[in-house]
Amino acid sequence: MSDTLNIVCPHCHAVNRVPSVRLDQHPNCGKCHRPLFTGHPVALTAATFGKHIERSDIPVLVDFWAPWCGPCKMMAPQFEQAARVLEPRVRLGKVDTEAEQMLGAQYGIRSIPTLVLFSGGREIARQAGAMGAQDIVRWVQAQLR
Repeated sequence: MSDTLNIVCPHCHAVNRVPSVRLDQHPNCGKCHRPLFTGHPVALTAATFGKHIERSDIPVLVDFWAPWCGPCKMMAPQFEQAARVLEPRVRLGKVDTEAEQMLGAQYGIRSIPTLVLFSGGREIARQAGAMGAQDIVRWVQAQLR
């Protein structure tokens, strides 16, 4: 990791430069002054998705899901729990494929839930199907080695 990282605020979506040594010190956004890491996934939309994927210097794990999907609903609390473990080294986000159909199509989402791990603005791994929190954490850590 470099000395300074670009971190996108989960609230106002401003890009913040944070010294890497401060990541674990609960940094706040320079624009809205709210925490940069909340231990919760960020709801991503077509308007905010690109900024989080392309401008963030930490990996971003995205859960592509839909409100009508039973396995998605079962995995939601597991994904929340994984966010508490993986932050601040990984940002977790959620894309409602029902509301954001263009994003689902753009990334070729064929089944949900599907987890897609992005790093450096590009997809580096993908996993379809519901997973438990520990499995999500292990899978992400294995991909980032």
